[in-house]
Amino acid sequence: MKISIGKKSFDAVLYDNPTADHFKEMLPITLYMTELNGNEKYADLPNNLSTSPSTPGHIRAGDLMIFGSATLVLFYKSFQSAYSYTILGKIDDISGLEQAVGKGNVHVTFELK
Repeated sequence: MKISIGKKSFDAVLYDNPTADHFKEMLPITLYMTELNGNEKYADLPNNLSTSPSTPGHIRAGDLMIFGSATLVLFYKSFQSAYSYTILGKIDDISGLEQAVGKGNVHVTFELK
């Protein structure tokens, strides 16, 4: 998968699970992602996905997860978390990710390669 933020693109891997399969059916999609907590961007998807939430404990920059059943979250910093998410995938190389997403809200395009 390719994730584009402004002029910067990132290669990402989607995991082999039903949630990722449902997400693939929505692609390509451009979302207006909202800044939250200085470590993530999130956006509500147009449809609910089947999910299997778990508590990962440690979030890593580049993780792509679903909160609830329809909120896509892209993390750009690593931190500890007690929240439950369904793991969707991750960005392979996060170099420049934090700069690309910036400090505010941002348009992000997700598409299959």
